[in-house]
Amino acid sequence: MNDTAALLVIVDAANVVGSVPDGWWRDRRGAAERLRDRLAADGLPGRTGPVEIVLVVEGAARGVESVPGVRVESAPGSGDDHMVALVAGADDRPVLVVTADRELRRRVAALGAECTGPRSVPR
Repeated sequence: MNDTAALLVIVDAANVVGSVPDGWWRDRRGAAERLRDRLAADGLPGRTGPVEIVLVVEGAARGVESVPGVRVESAPGSGDDHMVALVAGADDRPVLVVTADRELRRRVAALGAECTGPRSVPR
């Protein structure tokens, strides 16, 4: 892996938002926007050096806009498939995927990505 490239952090918005029972299901788009804003403000605690954060949204959260510090990508179909494609296209960059989804973790780890759970992002 290329140690000088910015760490690519891919955040599974649906999984991270769904990990906190705070009524997110009533406003999925708003919940994704709040997560985006927390990531933009706080980054990823415990990570030093350059970081590029990509928040992948799907379903009712599609259309959330990017902000400085967080690029938002609306998955055209399956969010998991989109995240796998992002990892596959990262070349030799270091990649960290934030999700608790076991199958997604297995798929991206097979491509060389590191994984961490939803608790690693600011709440």
